[in-house]
Amino acid sequence: MTQPGQSQDRMPEIPAGQLSEAQTRAAAEFERTRKTPVFGPFVPLLRSPEFMITASNMGLYLRYNSVLPLKISEFVILLVAREWTQQLEWHIHAPIALKAGLDPAIVEAVREGRRPGQMPDDEALAYAFSSELRQNKAVSDATYAAVVARFGEQGAIDLAGINGYYALLAMSMNMARTALPGGAPPPLPPLIR
Repeated sequence: MTQPGQSQDRMPEIPAGQLSEAQTRAAAEFERTRKTPVFGPFVPLLRSPEFMITASNMGLYLRYNSVLPLKISEFVILLVAREWTQQLEWHIHAPIALKAGLDPAIVEAVREGRRPGQMPDDEALAYAFSSELRQNKAVSDATYAAVVARFGEQGAIDLAGINGYYALLAMSMNMARTALPGGAPPPLPPLIR
């Protein structure tokens, strides 16, 4: 099996002259909303223009308007990127997570596919919630109660949403074999399962 990010990009950027009318409108709306041209995970999603815009809007909420602290959101994104070995997602979000204050030792443990040894309470809670959701397809009563006590019911929904949204992007990019910018080397080693 080919490792994501190490082969030919199946859905590279579409040249402007080859965009459909719907794609052109979606790309313009994306740039108006995000103040940047279509990039990264949205390049393959542009093949379905309305889906791309809907996904972009959800991402804007989850990144910038969630009730969760940025450090927790970015930590969860890294957990998802590691689960899916999604190189571009990691490439984009690891620096943001570090800038948001996530301990470099935690980032490295996740990159290596290990459970971080020492985590502050919020990170340990986000890790437990996300791990249970991925592995058990559910969250235990104890973990759910702890998340609601710390972040509220909206925090529980936002935490589930971040896990799901970034898994959606990871699946899309892995399917499309979305390339890293400038031929950067893949930051994530393969996971041994």
